[in-house]
This record gives sequence, structure tokens and C-alpha cells, in this order.
Amino acid sequence: QVQLVESGGGLVQPGGSLRLSCEASDRFFRVSTMGWYRQPPGKERELVAAITSRGSTNYADSVKGRFTISRDNAKNTVYLQMNSLKPEDTAVYYCAADVFGDGRNEYWGQGTQVTVSS
Repeated sequence: QVQLVESGGGLVQPGGSLRLSCEASDRFFRVSTMGWYRQPPGKERELVAAITSRGSTNYADSVKGRFTISRDNAKNTVYLQMNSLKPEDTAVYYCAADVFGDGRNEYWGQGTQVTVSS
């Protein structure tokens, strides 16, 4: 069974940093566009950042210049480096895989909580 497993969430003070990881259990990872999404309390889930199989990236305006998405195909892992965190970054963060490049995510992780608070 294909799995995406996130890790790296936690509690951090404003201005701090966290790095999220998402490891895929299958080789589909290498051809997939991988995305990080988040769902703040009481709000809808939104795209944070995405990276194609060739390494092209895009970011939500709210995180540009603070977050960096990257991938290691040898490890079937995608990362989200989050710097200069703000309280409004508090959310459950999910990774997702778009295997066919059609904008639909076939696989989702279980989510990891990120809380930014003093």
C-alpha cells in the first residue's frame, strides 16, 4: 500500500524554523509532482508549495521568501524548510503526490501539526 509519512512538525516560537519531511513508500515518488498543503484551524486546506519531478517549484504568496521546498529522489523524500515562522503559519501540514501531472493528488499523508506561538 502506498504511503506518505510526514514528520518534523511541532511547537516553535515566532521567527523560528522547522523542517518538515515526507517520505513516500513507493517509486511513484520519482515521477510525481509533490506538494505541501496546510489547513489552519477553521479554514480550508491550501497549497503551500509544490515541486515537479524535474525540480520546478511554486509557492503561495504568503510563504515566498520564507519557505523552501526540495526533494531527494534517492530517498523518496520531499522537504519543506520553514523559516521566519509566524503565528498565522499554524496549521496541520500535509504532503500530497500528483502522480500523473494532472493537478489531482492521488495520495495524501496523514498530516503533521505545526504550531507557532510564544
